[in-house]
Amino acid sequence: MSITSVNPATEETVATFDFHTADDVEHKLTAAASAQRAWRRVPVEERTALLTRIAGVLREGAEDYARIITREMGKPIAEARAEIEKCAVTLDYYAEMAPKFLANERIASNASESAVVFDPLGVVLAIMPWNYPFWQFFRFAAPALAAGNAPFLKHANNVPEAAIAVEEIVRKAGAPEGLCTTVLIEADRVAALIDDDRIAAVTLTGSTQVGRIVAAQAGRALKKQVLELGGSDPFLVLEGADIAEAAKVAVKARFTNVGQSCVNAKRFIVQESVAEEFVAAFIEHAAALKVGDPLDEDTQIGPMARGNLRDELHQQVLRTLKNEHTELKLGGAPVDGPGFYYPPTVIDHVQPGDAAFDEETFGPVAAIIRARDVDHAVELANDTEFGLGAAVWTQDLELAHRIVREIDAGAVFVNGMVASDPRLPFGGIKASGYGRELGDFGLREFVNIKTMWVGPARDGAAAPVAGEKVGE
Repeated sequence: MSITSVNPATEETVATFDFHTADDVEHKLTAAASAQRAWRRVPVEERTALLTRIAGVLREGAEDYARIITREMGKPIAEARAEIEKCAVTLDYYAEMAPKFLANERIASNASESAVVFDPLGVVLAIMPWNYPFWQFFRFAAPALAAGNAPFLKHANNVPEAAIAVEEIVRKAGAPEGLCTTVLIEADRVAALIDDDRIAAVTLTGSTQVGRIVAAQAGRALKKQVLELGGSDPFLVLEGADIAEAAKVAVKARFTNVGQSCVNAKRFIVQESVAEEFVAAFIEHAAALKVGDPLDEDTQIGPMARGNLRDELHQQVLRTLKNEHTELKLGGAPVDGPGFYYPPTVIDHVQPGDAAFDEETFGPVAAIIRARDVDHAVELANDTEFGLGAAVWTQDLELAHRIVREIDAGAVFVNGMVASDPRLPFGGIKASGYGRELGDFGLREFVNIKTMWVGPARDGAAAPVAGEKVGE
């Protein structure tokens, strides 16, 4: 059996790859476990030097890697280049900060010298999605490698070129053989991987449905998990906000990556008193987005990644519009011709119970929801099974601080769009998953937080414990 890579802009076959056999996977797992046992003993400064070299390889081949992204999943080329650079920036960040994050934390007492130390867990299975095929991997792999772990990648099967490329990038940077591995396997073979004793932990970025399956499998095997799942992020626009700026940013927040991101804003909850002004400005900006060939430098909306995803999105639009209170303002039908194109679509007067409110719309569709007042806006924001990110637009910063604490989400951005940053922990609650990536919290997800207690030596003096941080 084989994996076929299809260009979503043309529907033409890019390449075909054979699945790895059971013997292939066994060999790769054995090599990964061996490489990790040696890697964990390498000083952290040498491990982070590898991150710097990986960043260099990414930057050197940025154009080629960006074209792989565009060719396999349709991301506009300018955004694909930005994805590669973001990977490099994150690698640079952990190259600088990981020694600090991993330093022993000394805890002084009268009877002993003790510390908290951070040891790697081992080989970590990374089940990654197609929407950011380089970024999703490297935002996990950078801290994992720095901590002494070995990434073992099972990527989405519509981006096999990207899956193979990331393994080659790490190898080209001088990583030990087997330390970073890609396997091309069917989804129904993942459970056996999770159950394998050589896999120490699992990280997944994907749908909530798949997250529930992986969580159950990893739970049965008692394996640590980090799950970054779906989202239906609210974007609140309140009375007194800078409406012109909010509408401009809102369009970017919704339609970046053709709307195919868990953390895209999806539900635009607008206070009634400013709704007409916001909707008019939002539609103006959305209508101006250029739909076309993702390799064209001016294209802002390329194709969706797969035809079935476009079909599912269109059905969500139709189910939303069957309710008489909703109003189609823009778009609303697939683009004729080759490629999996769907135009920027705006539906106004969406309410709870509508598909575009209750479900994650993973594509270029924006739902406008009218709120009576601030409290109603917060109520609507929380009326979802998801809890990944949220944005709040208001000039009343005292009010903003209150709303931030009331919204159920892993991140709330005020007067800006939600975005990941290597310095900030990223993740969700509720059906959006658990655990964190990025920042020091992300690095410590895949370490053993170990207490080391050291009693007095024979001469009665407490033995010293190396470390940079001292607790009370």
